[in-house]
Amino acid sequence: MAIDSPSLASLITELQSSGLRVEAPMESRHGGAGPSDSGMLWIEGVAVTVPTDAEFARTSPYVLRPEDDGFGIYLDGVRLAAAAGTPRPRYYDLTTADGIPYWKIALLHLDSLASTVLQTCAYWGNSDQCQFCGIGLSLDAHRTIAKKRPDQLAEVALAAKELDGAVDATLTTGSTAGADKGALYVAQCGAAVKQAAGLPVEVQFEPPHDLDVIDQVHGFGVDSVGIHVESFDPVVLARIAPAKARTGIDGYFAAWERAVALFGEGQVSTYVILGMGEDPALTVDGCRRAIDMGVYPFVVPLRPIAGSLLGHLRPPSAAYAEGIYRQVVPYLTARGLGSKGVAAGCARCQACSAMGAMEGLSLGATRTKA
Repeated sequence: MAIDSPSLASLITELQSSGLRVEAPMESRHGGAGPSDSGMLWIEGVAVTVPTDAEFARTSPYVLRPEDDGFGIYLDGVRLAAAAGTPRPRYYDLTTADGIPYWKIALLHLDSLASTVLQTCAYWGNSDQCQFCGIGLSLDAHRTIAKKRPDQLAEVALAAKELDGAVDATLTTGSTAGADKGALYVAQCGAAVKQAAGLPVEVQFEPPHDLDVIDQVHGFGVDSVGIHVESFDPVVLARIAPAKARTGIDGYFAAWERAVALFGEGQVSTYVILGMGEDPALTVDGCRRAIDMGVYPFVVPLRPIAGSLLGHLRPPSAAYAEGIYRQVVPYLTARGLGSKGVAAGCARCQACSAMGAMEGLSLGATRTKA
């Protein structure tokens, strides 16, 4: 019998806090930016990433065990849920004409193609470095290339769609020293992917100095944008992301207001990371203010990246994360926003949060594997 929706949402929250011990080979994402050091699973048909490689995950009470058909998730010998892994994407075995493996250009996160188009950042390695970030780690480990060209991304996106069923593309970038912060290049890349593969595309970038740049991004024809504040607590933001703090939380709201006017309600999102010492009241209030504007606050537990400045931490407790979700998700759904309405990107995918599963409790529409 399938696990009921409330229990599934709580299980996802627990796994993203405690991690998962793995007793069988599975597709995972190691190091760098994105859902790092994580296993990628469908748990009862719901897309989920959970920490599997971190030290704390190796002592997790939750265990993934192989079964005759897929996997089971167990706690103290009791089977809690069915799970299915994802096979190694077939396009990973292809290379460009100049010999670059496709997987160094873009990865498949469950059913979403993802790439950091500029794997360098103006803040990396100096006092402005975001403490949760691992953008330079995968480059140092030779798991990617520094700059992906639009034509390369288009080629890989078409292969990922045709060979592995990718349903959207999420493109992010390290910030540049220019006035647009890299927004125009990632938008150019997004346009190439959309034209070649026909996939919905989200591009993610820092608020540009001139908000008219967001109009130019819209002109490239991408579907959604992610402009990530990371924390609504200004004290925490100043500590963990000094350059973002200089933009200021009100600066993010100004960028979101411009973006929502162009892309529409629900097509603008922001990451909100839990577990960095933030004030929960400020977090909930900031999320609700963003929702009132038509922005989807994608609330996620901290996923500490080995080698990052916060790599020594653990995710927040499940109780803390669930407490925030339960204050944000009902407000979101009452406002008529939800992951089902997002065209592309992290808020569409939902795998790094339990928000999507909790949306399903009130909407009866938990995202399931096609």
